[in-house]
Amino acid sequence: MADELEVRPGLVIPAVELTERFTPSGGPGGQHANRASTRVELSFDVTASAVLSDAQRGRLIDRIGEVVRVVVDEERSQARNRDIARRRLAGRILQRSWWRCPDALTRPTSDQTPSPG
Repeated sequence: MADELEVRPGLVIPAVELTERFTPSGGPGGQHANRASTRVELSFDVTASAVLSDAQRGRLIDRIGEVVRVVVDEERSQARNRDIARRRLAGRILQRSWWRCPDALTRPTSDQTPSPG
């Protein structure tokens, strides 16, 4: 389905777990900006998600919170703002759900010391 959000291969958020809201963009811009609902608010409820494992859910709640939300009103087009919002939401989830083994940074590369040669 086109409205699903692929965060990374193996992690796809279904459209029913995303909430989109469109409102008029504020500020100057003439009649178009005052009438068109081009501002996009996209949110994802981490606690209610069925696609996340318990570990992913806990990590995201600790790092981002229970709801991940992005707001975009940079473009005059609702479709472009929606695309930007979807990319940012996926990026934020991917960035915060990434996990590195704590030993990976402290483990020595070799137990042997180089001999002078």
